[in-house]
Formats: sequence, structure tokens, C-alpha cells
Amino acid sequence: MLYYLLGSQQRQPLQIRHKECTIKMKKAILTTVLATSVFGLAACSSDESSETVVETGNSEITQEQFYNELKNKHGEQVLQQMVTNKVLEEKYDVSDKAVQSELDSLKEQYGDQFEMVLQQSGFESEEAFKETIRSSLLQEQAAAETVDISEQEMKDYYERMQTEVQASHILVEDEETANQVKEELNNGAEFSNLASEYSTDGSAQQGGKLGYFGPGEMAPEFEAAAYGLEAGEVSDPVQTQFGYHIIKVTDKREAEDVKPYEEAKSEIKRTLVSQKVDQQQLQQHVSQIMQDAEIDVKLDEFQNLFEPQQSAEQGTGGSNSEGSGSENSESGDSSGSEEGNSSEE
Repeated sequence: MLYYLLGSQQRQPLQIRHKECTIKMKKAILTTVLATSVFGLAACSSDESSETVVETGNSEITQEQFYNELKNKHGEQVLQQMVTNKVLEEKYDVSDKAVQSELDSLKEQYGDQFEMVLQQSGFESEEAFKETIRSSLLQEQAAAETVDISEQEMKDYYERMQTEVQASHILVEDEETANQVKEELNNGAEFSNLASEYSTDGSAQQGGKLGYFGPGEMAPEFEAAAYGLEAGEVSDPVQTQFGYHIIKVTDKREAEDVKPYEEAKSEIKRTLVSQKVDQQQLQQHVSQIMQDAEIDVKLDEFQNLFEPQQSAEQGTGGSNSEGSGSENSESGDSSGSEEGNSSEE
């Protein structure tokens, strides 16, 4: 559900999903590093800023030169992200308990590989990663105010949680190839052989096998199609953001350890938020939040940084904030529910 984490908690049947989330994470890391460099160096005295930080033969780079280069290239982006996070922190409540809960969940998800994935994603410590989690939860709460989700939608989702689906799939880039694959299947070709031949997903080496999955673990379009099939049935081409899938359901079984509905509602709602949020609408919402905030920029060179938010009141602008969230993520929830403004769960 989180927008900037180690891989979406959706287990979409594609290796690309992890790459997308990692890219977003590294962008967030870059912003943090730049923030430290740009505004940390700004605090240096004039004497300190003339100190040499790099020597190359007969040349040198001073702290002042380094700071000015960072500020000119990245200062606007860094300051905008920092201010956006501060404004969201003032509006929403994200507890340390909620952050720790997300961290624990990811540790459980990745098991022994967690530390390795953390390092590969550029985080030196769990504490640094927690700040990314906190930022993501803030964005999630903003997203929760942009789309209505009904009680019936949550109940329908809960009903789906009672069943796990075992499926295989063939992923191709275009509809023409997908139709060709489906025709070959109709003519008696083996699904696993065609998966090995055509599929661009990592599961191709296993004949397209994905194992068992529940709701919220796959792309929404993929999930809907799979749950709509009976064991032994094969879908027509299903389009997702990753391409076209031919899905074969091989088994369905009763899910174990499903929480009672009232206990599961909060997590169900978060999942539906990530599936339904419209990124443009979310960006406009965050832009409006920024307009309503009292922002006083003290740096002369960035005095006009937030003018687009102010002019948006006349319907002309929007925020460049990265508060719009994911990849993913992907990835709106009802603003009418109390869970939309709290991350205590």
C-alpha cells in the first residue's frame, strides 16, 4: 500500500514492479541526501565555505562552489519536497507505532533478505528508512481524502479474501501477440510451453506459475480476471500497466487465518486506496493543501518557489510536489472515514 517502499505489498506477477519501487525509493533517498548537502553547506560560515573539498592536480573545488552547484541544480526540488513533508506532517498524524508496524511488516515480508534489500536500495540504516515510511504514510492519508470507498466495496473485498487463487500467466507486450497466444491455446498448445516461449515475466522459466495469491497481491485488473475464472479456465487477454496477460487458474482454496471483518476493515480500506487513487487528483489535492498552508520562504533565491500553488487558487497551477506517491504505487480512499486521517493501525 505504501508508495515509496521496498517493493509494493502487491505481489504483481512482474519483476518490473520491484524495479519501479526501487527507483522511487532511490529518488527519495537522493532528495534526502541533497537536502543534507544543500542546506547543511548553507550553514557554513564564509571562512568554512572557502575550504577545499576536492583537489585535482592544480585545481580545487571549494565548499562554496560545491554548495552553489547543488543549490542551482537541485535546491528547488529539495526544498519543495522538504516543505511538502512538513506541511503534511502538520495536517496528518503518523505515529511512531504506525511507522514501526510498517517496518515490521516489511521485515516479515522479506525475511532474511531484508537487510540486503535495504542496502541495495541505498539506506544505511533502518532509521533512515523509517523516514521514507513516514513520508509514504503521510501521502497515503492525503490520498485517502480524494476518493470515496463504500462499505459495500469493503465487504465485497472481504468476501474475496476468503479464497486464494492458484494461477499461471503469460505476459506479452502487445494485444496482437496476446491474441496469437490465446489462439494457439485454443488449438491445443500447452500453456507452460507457450509461457516459456512468449512470456516476458520472470515466471516464464516456471511455465508461468505464480503459486497461490489473495486479493491485493496482484494488479487490480489481473486480480479481477483471475477471481472471475473457475479452476481449469483460461482468460482472454487482460491488459494491465505491464502489458497483456493470458491467465490460467489451476486451483482455488479457502484462505486461512482471515481476520474478522471489523479487524480487517482498516487494511482493506488502505488496499482499496492504493488501487483506486488517481495520481492527478492526488497531486491537485496536495497542491491545495500547500496553498492553504502558511509558507514563508526566507531564502531570497527561492522566494517565488511556491507561487504556482498560490496562483492555482485562480485555477492556473498545481504542485510539483512528489507527495503524489507511487509507483506505485500504485498505489484512492474515502475522505469520510476516520481511518483516512490516522495511521495508528
